[in-house]
Amino acid sequence: MIILSSNIALRRTIIKQWINIVRTLETLATQVEEQSWSRCRPYSDIPGPKPAPFFGNTWRFIPFIGDFKIQAVDQVSKRLYEKYGDIVKMEGLLGRPDMVFIYDANEIERIFRQEERMPYRPSMPSLNYYKHVLRKEFFRENAGVIAVHGESWYNFRSKVQQVMLQPRTARMYIGAIEEASLAFLQRIKKIQDENNEMPDDFLNEIHKWSLESIARVALDVRLGCLDDDANVETQQLIDAVITFFKNVGVLELKFPFWKLFNTPTWMQYVNALDTIVSITFKYTEAALSKIKEAGNSDKEPSLLERLLTLENNTRLATILSLDLFLVGIDTTSSAVASTLYQLALHPDKQELAYDEVCSVLPSENMQLEGNHLDKLKYLKACIKETLRMYPVVIGNGRCMTKDTIIKGYRVPKGVQVVFQHYVISNLDKYFPRSKEFLPERWLQNDGMRHSFASLPFGYGRRMCLGRRFAELEMLVVISKILQHYKIEYHHEKLEYYINPMYTPKGPLNLKFVDR
Repeated sequence: MIILSSNIALRRTIIKQWINIVRTLETLATQVEEQSWSRCRPYSDIPGPKPAPFFGNTWRFIPFIGDFKIQAVDQVSKRLYEKYGDIVKMEGLLGRPDMVFIYDANEIERIFRQEERMPYRPSMPSLNYYKHVLRKEFFRENAGVIAVHGESWYNFRSKVQQVMLQPRTARMYIGAIEEASLAFLQRIKKIQDENNEMPDDFLNEIHKWSLESIARVALDVRLGCLDDDANVETQQLIDAVITFFKNVGVLELKFPFWKLFNTPTWMQYVNALDTIVSITFKYTEAALSKIKEAGNSDKEPSLLERLLTLENNTRLATILSLDLFLVGIDTTSSAVASTLYQLALHPDKQELAYDEVCSVLPSENMQLEGNHLDKLKYLKACIKETLRMYPVVIGNGRCMTKDTIIKGYRVPKGVQVVFQHYVISNLDKYFPRSKEFLPERWLQNDGMRHSFASLPFGYGRRMCLGRRFAELEMLVVISKILQHYKIEYHHEKLEYYINPMYTPKGPLNLKFVDR
């Protein structure tokens, strides 16, 4: 008993000493930070476009008189960097906090490394209002991960990420994704013209493939989006997602008249979200009924079923399905469209990717498995290089939850810090010969690449929740296309713009030549 008491006393002494050490270190860190803060330049010194009286910088986004266009935010961001440097302040945005743009990968890494347990993304007031005010009876305490912060976000994310972010889990759905991809190949054959070219609305066909893939993985439902007699609801869902993304930029960057009265843009936005919620809820309810009827089955369970097994919460599973449909259709399909376009523009790189696919999958009828995908290193590099040069989402960011020093300036709490990934990942200082499409750069282990200079899926606690599945979907569908077709493009080169994702501007009349 004496020995036991001595051990307990010793442990308590050690714990107290560690607590004192930690407190001392925290005090010293605070003192250093306070001293550093006092030596840094004031927030007002951060360079950037000067706001006009009353209208601030919001006037710059007004049609005809403004010099910033929402569809050309990529070029606006590039101009700001060229004029002001690695840090730029955009203040005076009516109805919104100030924004500070960062073009320095080291600073982005430092901010990400220091982020707290519940980091805040720059808010989306329009979607926040929809979820927490307009349709609060539907979302209640489980509003998902998009436009949600604090404990509500943390609790939801904690429950779903063990299902969503494990590579091992994603690989269980290779078969389902391959089925959707083979249906897409059949669709390509049907919609080819006499020159084997795709119609002007080919991007919409890729949207259909993306929706079909998500439905099979998330709900184990075959929607038949790529069938000739596809249900009209599937196109309504795709159109609603596109409307949502197109209008969110207008509502967030221009003067927020929607907060004062129901503008046409706001009503389109709400109607689009209502459509997404209604159709997704319908599909999810059908999937839930199917799960109850099936009982125990040897078939691979859907994500919905996996989440129900872990949490036994149908509302949670339903909201996760909604988030997947909301942000998983347009983003993944735009990335696939962009990669196919770049492969068509660079036939030498496409041939290397094709040779790799043939070596890994010598027969077109071979069923894809995880070990096959591991060997498609060059194809993965082609996708990475496309997303470096043309990231589907050109920026990411955080809302500062405390006063922070960035690039030697004092940035106060509440400011939205935006990481300008598109500009950064196209700078020679991070990627030599950055204007060239060089997938080989991703196969080199020379330690020259800055790991925070290209982040197409974000990073940290708020990294894209569907990343593993998006990567898998892209790799599967592009490998199957290369197996069957040589991709060509014989028209005027397309510029990129935001509509609503960062995609080629104009009809994507790719030519698919049988191998």
